[in-house]
Amino acid sequence: MKFLSKLFKNNKGPLPKTRLEKRDRDPAQYEVEKQRAKSAAVKDRLSLAKNPNTHLEILFYLAEDKDIKVRRAVAANPSTPLHVSEILAKDNDVDVKLALITRLSDLLPDLSQDQYAHLYAFAAAAMGILALDEVLKVRLALSTALRDELYAPPEVIKQLAKDLERQVSEPILKLCTIIPDDVLIEIIQQHPSPWAAEAIAGRREVSIEVSTVLIEKGDTKVGQALILNKTAKISDETLDNILSLALDKPEWHRPLALQSHLPARVIQQIVMFVDTSIHKLIFERADMDDETRNDLLDTISRRVNFLIDSEGNKITVSEKIKILIDRHELNDDAIKDALALREYDFVYDTLAYKSKLHVKIVKKMINTGSPKSVVSIVWKAGFTMRTALEVQKALAQIQPRELIYPKNGNEYPLSEKDMQWQVDFFSD
Repeated sequence: MKFLSKLFKNNKGPLPKTRLEKRDRDPAQYEVEKQRAKSAAVKDRLSLAKNPNTHLEILFYLAEDKDIKVRRAVAANPSTPLHVSEILAKDNDVDVKLALITRLSDLLPDLSQDQYAHLYAFAAAAMGILALDEVLKVRLALSTALRDELYAPPEVIKQLAKDLERQVSEPILKLCTIIPDDVLIEIIQQHPSPWAAEAIAGRREVSIEVSTVLIEKGDTKVGQALILNKTAKISDETLDNILSLALDKPEWHRPLALQSHLPARVIQQIVMFVDTSIHKLIFERADMDDETRNDLLDTISRRVNFLIDSEGNKITVSEKIKILIDRHELNDDAIKDALALREYDFVYDTLAYKSKLHVKIVKKMINTGSPKSVVSIVWKAGFTMRTALEVQKALAQIQPRELIYPKNGNEYPLSEKDMQWQVDFFSD
């Protein structure tokens, strides 16, 4: 093993486990080393500090030598006992700490084995001290050494991930796979700078929970980084939130249009609010099948002609409703088209017509900002729960955390009794 070979590369035969902490003492040699360790000549002490065969007690003693070169050599010596690491981590010389970081990070894979748990603890404690070092160069070196290290101490990684210096924490946030979701979420919500959340959005593994919090942050660059991340896991609810926010974030339009990993239904929605220059990019995508492409063309045509009659003349909302009634097309698609085009009067009037309630009652139920009342009026009008979700977001502008989502894809999660109570309450 790498760890054992470093410690015992000059020995022959089996490698005794006891040598990791305490080696058999050669009395005569020990006395010689003891005298040289007390020598006034730096070269004598330095030669001991560099020699991997020096007795461990002597190396322990030299870890606090007054000469910097000696302490640096002890920190780099592969035979230096690991319980000396905390002393070296507190050294006032930066190069001593840097040498210690190199040695400890190289040993981590072997120290992670169960039989070396007690030694791993010494290494972890020393790294914990280094992660809090006031010298940026030390923390940066530790971050560089541990950013893609699977065996890094979790508490040390957490500390580095929360470091306010971008060059220290950003590599950890982007590359370190062992950071738990609760720590990532805490950083997204509490870090004073948006670059931290942006780094998390670009990670190779982004869970559904983390994606949700990233989008809820509402930052344009953070959202764009998540949209571009093909390996990120995004729930249907978060995708709906992205689409809702994208209306006012033109920076997201092109990335959304070009991402083949997004569901077809998402592409069908974004094509309605992006600039016409992006339509060409969408329709030229090789991953789009003919059925999806035809559906998009139909929807675009329907929305372009939303308030235009068959002869190309502009018509009123009430006239449009009458035309759709005659065609039996006053349906969910009509509501979604109106929301996409921000023709909100059409939505209010349609809900009033379908629910047989006065438009003032409809507006009151929606404008209260209560998700239950919004869902109830859409239910009363006979539309689907997915339409109710769109009305909550686009018309009532309910915050993402308060939205009521469909159950099992498109079912109303509220009981009919509860929704009717909401309608009766406002009607009265």
